[in-house]
Amino acid sequence: MSEALVAVETAGTDASVPAVSGARQFWRRLRAQRAALVAAAVVALLVLVALAAPLLTALEGQDPTTYHPALIDSARGGVPIGSFGGIGADHWLGVEPQTGRDMFARLVYGARVSLGVALAATVVQVILGIAMGVAAGLGNRWVDLVLSRITDIFVSMPLMIMALALLAIVPNSFPRPVLVALIIALVSGWSTTAKMARAQTLTLKSLDYVAASRLSGWSTWRTAVRELLPGLAAPVITYSALLVPSNISAEAALSFLGVGVKPPTPSWGQMLTSADVWYQAAPQYLLLPAAALFVTVFALTILGDGVRVALDPRAASRLRIGTGRKREARAETAVPKDETAAAKQKENRT
Repeated sequence: MSEALVAVETAGTDASVPAVSGARQFWRRLRAQRAALVAAAVVALLVLVALAAPLLTALEGQDPTTYHPALIDSARGGVPIGSFGGIGADHWLGVEPQTGRDMFARLVYGARVSLGVALAATVVQVILGIAMGVAAGLGNRWVDLVLSRITDIFVSMPLMIMALALLAIVPNSFPRPVLVALIIALVSGWSTTAKMARAQTLTLKSLDYVAASRLSGWSTWRTAVRELLPGLAAPVITYSALLVPSNISAEAALSFLGVGVKPPTPSWGQMLTSADVWYQAAPQYLLLPAAALFVTVFALTILGDGVRVALDPRAASRLRIGTGRKREARAETAVPKDETAAAKQKENRT
């Protein structure tokens, strides 16, 4: 009974979203979207690179923190010696200006930090948002009022200003990636998840099978786990897939502002911070982390949209990629032509 179709009120829009009907059906719908499959392959490759960073750097024979002053031209202000930033057999993507640290090693280890912070923040946002939303939806009027007002306060909080203030007062001894993930998770993201979970809980609570479970003596906790959480799966998974790219962008922005991950720990946003003065003398130092960020965020956005459409096949994709739009345009223009041809045939017969 918890697999029935349920109406979901998302943040700002109303949509009917079917409950999860099985992994096989979901995979079949996702396979029909070529762009989502390509994005999933790109994301899987990025995750694999991040996990295998120690192995990849060992194959190259480098690490992300060792300085190579012999590869820097001090007479030119610290520009790497050689073409394309010192690319060679020992340094696959060249070296950093001024320090001579290996760019490939810093990029793959930076993927670990950026993806790890984004995924950890997403997990905390989803858990906290579901807990607050379900508690507000199942609680009495006062519980709902208090939790809803707390959620509204966090919705209105500006992420960057709050993050800058909190990161500035926390001691440097606290692990910086963990701190950045916690601040991103607690300041933003979870509040929208909580609103969505509350709306879904209020909708499900009025259905017969949920009311029957409560009247049969089930505890609130058991009702939430057995009857409500399956109905929350589709919208929460969809929103979680779209939270990851926004969290990556937030981590990169904080590191770019100098309050995120601190050196010598590599991060794509941190690499962009020190690359802004080298875009003419050593453009690869700016282009490589910027391209990595762009590809990651773009692939995750496409994948998140594909997951949303696979879970809700009646919703049209927000990102029209490939030849689908051309096929639809041809189909729309084909109808008037057919009608015109049929009308001419009638005239000829008469």
